[in-house]
Amino acid sequence: MKRNLAIALVALAAILVGAGLWYFAADRKPVVAAAPVPAAIPVVTAAVTGKDVPIYLRGIGTVIAYNTDVVRSQIQGQIVKIAFTEGQTVKAGDLLAQIDPRPYEAQIEQLTANRDRDQAQLANAEANLSRYNQLGAKGYATPQLIETQTAQVAQLKAAVKADQAQIDEANVQLSYTRLTSAIPGITGVRQIDVGNVIHPTDANGLVVVTQIEPISLLFTLPQTDLPVIQEHAAKGQLKVIAYSQDNKVKLDEGTLLLVNNEIAGTTGTVQLKATFPNHEHRLWPGQLVNARLLLETRKDALTVAGSAVQQGQKGSYVYVVGSDLTASLRPVHVAQISDGQALITQGLKSGDVVVVDGQYRLTEGSRVRELHGKAAREADLQSSVQDALP
Repeated sequence: MKRNLAIALVALAAILVGAGLWYFAADRKPVVAAAPVPAAIPVVTAAVTGKDVPIYLRGIGTVIAYNTDVVRSQIQGQIVKIAFTEGQTVKAGDLLAQIDPRPYEAQIEQLTANRDRDQAQLANAEANLSRYNQLGAKGYATPQLIETQTAQVAQLKAAVKADQAQIDEANVQLSYTRLTSAIPGITGVRQIDVGNVIHPTDANGLVVVTQIEPISLLFTLPQTDLPVIQEHAAKGQLKVIAYSQDNKVKLDEGTLLLVNNEIAGTTGTVQLKATFPNHEHRLWPGQLVNARLLLETRKDALTVAGSAVQQGQKGSYVYVVGSDLTASLRPVHVAQISDGQALITQGLKSGDVVVVDGQYRLTEGSRVRELHGKAAREADLQSSVQDALP
């Protein structure tokens, strides 16, 4: 009896607790959990600026000597003196080697003696002709004798002229015993030593002199660039800048000399030639360099860091940060990327703020937090940020 009473009391208590919970729950409205606000994404930004931007055409070229002279002998003889050292800078007319001059000096002495002999005979013949003319005027000399003597004088005059011509020729041969440089430049490896006999037919000659100041550069550009090159070349001389193969060192500035008169059909390229002062000798024959042909300089053109430009299915775009610190995707047209700076012709205006690092986490409308100074330099926002190659 007591057990049944205890069970009834427990059941009644459970009913009363359940009713109380139902009452209080029915009297309150359900609570909805608030959506979390996404955190702002840290990025590095930069403002779009206007400045003068050079417009280049780029090609790869080979440096060639302005002039190359293989110093050869025009006569045969023994080398008795070498007057230069390999790699020496020489001027036009500098002595490089001396061939034994004695055989040619002896020949000149012989020819000079022949000329002197003929001159003495000519003087005697002219004296005789003068006397015959005086005798002929008085009737003591026949006209035939006078004519014969006149002819002899003319013959001796011709002989003297021939002697002098031979002497002049021998002097020229003697001058060939001095091997000199025809151009200013730098000497290469010597091909013959003192005591050896040099011949005009020697293929390598004495030495090769290469003129490198000024110096030339041959480079190629696609044939599609030819019309714009011709258009700007018609306005004046174009500048060419030579850079090292890694584009880090500016080697020299020169001028465009010519555009070749034909297009290479196999490669579809046109060859151009430029000349450089090369006062510092940074350009060397056979060197491969990167050439930049400057077409024009655009005034107040809009530029951004090359890392700001991204590539999508519809082309190039950047993220622009608005005044509310949200990022929006903006399609742009990039005219060129040079020295890490992108030239923008459409899509941006001066003063726009664009994201240059940290874009990989952004979407349209993302909230951003701009980093500046040390924080921007130390932030690891992107696993691989590479400025466009210049």
